[in-house]
Formats: sequence, C-alpha cells, structure tokens
Amino acid sequence: MTDTTTPPDQERRQAEADIVSRHLPPGYTAEPDAITAEATNTSESTPDVPSSPDPQDSLRLQGGDIHREIFKIGARAKLGQRSATFAHPNVRTSSTSSLFPPRDHISASDQLAPGGFRRQFIQQKRSRLNAATAPVTRDFVSFLALYGNFAGEDLAESEDVSITTTEDEEDAPATETRPLLGRRKSSRRPTPPGNAGTTKSFFTLLKAFIGTGIMFLPKAFKNGGILFSSITLVTVSLLSCLSFHLLLLCRRRYGGGYGELGSAIGGSWFRSLILTSIALSQIGFVCSGIIFIAQNLRSFLNAVSPGPTIGIGTKSLIAIQLVVLIPLAWIRDISRLGPAAMLADVFIFIGLFYIWYYDISTLATSGLHPSVELFNPRDFTLTIGSAIFTFEGIGLILPIQSSMAEPSKFPRLLYIVMVIVTIIFTSVGALCYATFGYQTRVEIISNYPQTSKLVNAVQFLYSTAVLVGTPVQLFPATRIIENKIFGDRDSGKKSAATKWKKNGFRTAITVLCGLISIVGASDLDKFVALIGAFACVPLVYIYPAFLHYKGVARSPWVKAGDLLLCAIGTGAMVYSTAVTVSTWIRE
Repeated sequence: MTDTTTPPDQERRQAEADIVSRHLPPGYTAEPDAITAEATNTSESTPDVPSSPDPQDSLRLQGGDIHREIFKIGARAKLGQRSATFAHPNVRTSSTSSLFPPRDHISASDQLAPGGFRRQFIQQKRSRLNAATAPVTRDFVSFLALYGNFAGEDLAESEDVSITTTEDEEDAPATETRPLLGRRKSSRRPTPPGNAGTTKSFFTLLKAFIGTGIMFLPKAFKNGGILFSSITLVTVSLLSCLSFHLLLLCRRRYGGGYGELGSAIGGSWFRSLILTSIALSQIGFVCSGIIFIAQNLRSFLNAVSPGPTIGIGTKSLIAIQLVVLIPLAWIRDISRLGPAAMLADVFIFIGLFYIWYYDISTLATSGLHPSVELFNPRDFTLTIGSAIFTFEGIGLILPIQSSMAEPSKFPRLLYIVMVIVTIIFTSVGALCYATFGYQTRVEIISNYPQTSKLVNAVQFLYSTAVLVGTPVQLFPATRIIENKIFGDRDSGKKSAATKWKKNGFRTAITVLCGLISIVGASDLDKFVALIGAFACVPLVYIYPAFLHYKGVARSPWVKAGDLLLCAIGTGAMVYSTAVTVSTWIRE
C-alpha cells in the first residue's frame, strides 16, 4: 500500500488537534501506548491530573467511552500515515475526510457498532440540507475554531449586543411566565445579505454621483477656464478614487459603515467628527438644491407668464418650498420616498440629454464662443470647491458595496463608474461653457431659449426632480442630529409626545435650511464652492487617509502617502474656504 497522506492533510489534522487540546484535561490521551488500567470509581465530576508522568488512557475518565472520539483527534494527528494504515485501519486517510467525514456507504464493522444505522441516517439527512437550513459550522472542530471557547467559558459576542427589557416586559405583572431576564436585543438592525447584481449596482452607483451638482459645473468652468477646470475635474476624480480605495481597505479589515470605522480606528470622538461632517455636507446639499429650485422656478415662471416678469422673488419661492418639504421631512421610512426619487432620476437624465443635444448642435453650427478662456486667474479657486462638491458621493460607497451579492467585484465597478462620471461631468461643464462663454449662469437651464416649450418643460421637470429628492438628502442629517438629541432608543411609536417632539425638530431643521438658503441665494456658485471646500473635503480626502494611516497602513511609504493626502486635503480645505469667504465678502 502506498502512503497517500499529503502535507496539507497532515497540517489540517494538527490544526484540529491544537484546537481541541485547549479544551481537554491534561495528561489523558487516546494513543495506543497510554496506560490502560481500569478506571477507578469516584464521585468527583472533575478528574484529577494524573500523577504518572506518562499519559494515561482517556477511558479512565468518567464517560470515557462517550468522549473517546474527541481524544482520538490528537492521537490521529500524531500517527504517521503508514503506521496508521497497518496498525490502526480504522483511522480514515482520505484527503477529503474531516473529524466526522461524510460517508454514503458505511462498512460492515461500522454497521455492527452501537448506533451505526442511526449515524448513517443522520449523515444522509445532513447531506440533504440546503444553504438556508445547514448549520453555521461544518463539524465539531469548526465550532470550536469559530467561537474560541467551550464548556462554560464566555462565548465571543458582538459588543453591540446588550441585554435589554422591552417596555411591555417591564410593565407586565410578575408571573411564572414572565422571563427573569430581559430579551437579548441588538442595538443594530440586522443587515440582510446583499443580493444586488453587478448591473443593478452599476446604475445605483452611477445615480449616487449624478445629482444637482452637475448643474453647477458650467459656472465652475466659467470661473476657472475650460482647460484648468477640465484638469481640476480629472485630478479630483483621481484623488477621490484613491480615497475610496483607502476607505474600502479599512472596511475590508474592520467592517461596518463610515462612522463605525471611525469608532473602531479613531475612537468615539472620531466617529462623532465623521457624523458631524456628514450632517453638515447633507445640509449644504439641501440648501444648494433649494436655491437651485427657487432660481429655476423663477426663470420658468417668467418664461411662461404673459407679462414681462412676475412679482415672486427667490425668497418667496424658497418659503413656498418649505410648505412642501416640512411634511415630507416627517416621513420616518425613507423607502416611501422611493417612487418620487425614481421619478426625479428620470427627470434629471431628460435634462442632461437635452443639454448635450443643444450644446453639440449649437457648437456644430456656431462654433466656440469667443469669450471662452483656458484659465481664469480671478475666480479659479471657486472651481476647486465646486468640483469636490460634484464628486462627493462617499456616503453611498459602503452601503452600495454591502448591497451587492458579490462585494469583491465592487472596486472594479467603482473605478469604471468613476471614469464614466468624470466624462459626463467634464462634457457637461465644457460644452455649456463653450456654448455660452461669459454668459454662463449658475442655473444653466436659464441659458437655453426661454421661448421654447421644451426648455420650459425641462426647467420645470428638473426643478421638480430636485425638489422631491431634497427630503432624501435631508434624511441622513436629520437622523444623525435626532439620535444625538433624543437617543436611538427614544421612539415615537408608543409615545405621541415623543413623536411630535421629533416632528417639531424636523420642522426646525427644514426651516433652518430655508434660512441658510435665503442667505446663500445671492451667490449660489460661491455657496456651492464653500460647501465643497469646508464640508466635503474632510469626508473625501482627510478622514479616509487618516483611517488608513492609523488602522491599515504598515509600510513607511504607505503611511507617508496617507499623510501627504491628509496634508493636501487640509490645505485645499483651508485655502479654498478662506478665498471663497473673502471673495464673497468683498463682492
């Protein structure tokens, strides 16, 4: 007979033996040369450590014949393949066998053993289990390896799990059916496994980056010049890809969301810092969207009204929007806004297709506008903030990856989407600026012929799209601040007072966004640049690099790269914010 034991098989046996040995009493074994004296009767449940230096047979322990197979794991690991073959034929030598290897056909000796038929029946039933009903672990050794503890020791549990008592149990009378301890509940809602395919994730990721920010790019190109703005967009895209890559590496090691990564690597203070930046950026997106809607609706009403102009100003239109947004802000389940968000996506893409069609046809007939500049030294700083504002989609990177059935394909998908998004952003900004030159406005749709019914329809539909998408953008900021004030366990489902307190808080947040919008309505392009520089730069460039530096990076060169990215992000944030504020005040 040949020796069929392979080194990987022997290593696996030894690994199984090491796991089991940590949970067995010392001095006992199932090796054939162990002391095989009869076990002495004793009433003690815990065996004494044998006084003999030689290992003793595990059969001397109480119930030795029952747990004999457990002790044989270590004995089999020490046996060589050839000695096991000739001296101990019962030892299984298949390269695919485990502690209890599956066997569809058992030998005659196994059938004669006590419980042989029952063992075969259980194994056959187990082979029919599907993925939904199969146990978490494959065998006994896997169970020990997974939990790391055994027989009364503390089991490994999530730190997010705590023992709490529901309100119903606290109010229930003390009867024999009432549990002595509260039910074990998790502070985190269980996340279902991802089931989204690559195609669905592709379009979801594409939509995550294409929103209201793309409409501010034509004015950003006017502020920076067509060449400088194009280079800036490509540079911001590359740096964003690098930051996304660093964040995904942190996610691979620590798991969880953005805030949870901050807590695991930087501590609770860093988690609070991340959540604060997310709330500020989302409020900034909401305010810029409200201003964009008001200015576009004003242009739309002026175009369709019979008179030269209408008497409704931008501030009044912002106030009218609040009447619509406040009830929408009370919605607890964000999934109810799904149909409206889907309709908004359709309207946005209709607007983009019209912009491409008009700009390309105009350039083909009239050529480049004579006022187009390659670089604008006066306002180029505003371009940097607007570009960062446009590419800010880091808050949806991790959720989309979690929703995928194959998350390993996400990085490649992300880079493909970033290339496509960069082409779309650059084309929209460059084409619009090349078409209208110095006349390019912040609300770019107002540059198109206002006598065209198609333009009027695009103006109205795009404004409606941004309006119905505003509650979705406000929802994260509302929940972050709400949890900080009320706590994550203070629910309004059973308390009307709590519910209306939260409604009042959400109303106040929406009104605050309206007031900020009124202040920023005078210079929307500067307001967008300020939000991009102050709120978005830390989220995209500083925090991911810091998390990677502290939690993942090991090489000095990699750490130096992380510090360099942090320095670039900090410099861009301080410089762009200062220049934008000074320009705003000066004008």
